[in-house]
Amino acid sequence: MTTYDTRELDHSVVVQPTGRLNMVAAPRLRDQLRQLVEGGSRHLVVDLSTTEFIDSSGLGALISGLKAARQAGGDLRIAAPTEQVRRVLTLTKLDKVLTAHETAEAAFDGR
Repeated sequence: MTTYDTRELDHSVVVQPTGRLNMVAAPRLRDQLRQLVEGGSRHLVVDLSTTEFIDSSGLGALISGLKAARQAGGDLRIAAPTEQVRRVLTLTKLDKVLTAHETAEAAFDGR
């Protein structure tokens, strides 16, 4: 299975999905987030700056990752969503659950 690029910050792991986060790509993100949590990463940031499109499957992957991280005592936050992603989050009211941060580095500032 191909994975999305990841990088480590001070207290978190950043995952950066690219392109379309749809029913084809979402399972890959869901699995990767789950594996990171199972591997001990409790603070996850999904950098959406290169995600040009998201649908309900992509939203489901984010919520699945959020749930896994919170069950492990951590959290999942999103960073730098593109305009299309931001619109979908607003329309679905998930912007209330997944607060967007300007950058991945800012997502866990002040924890």
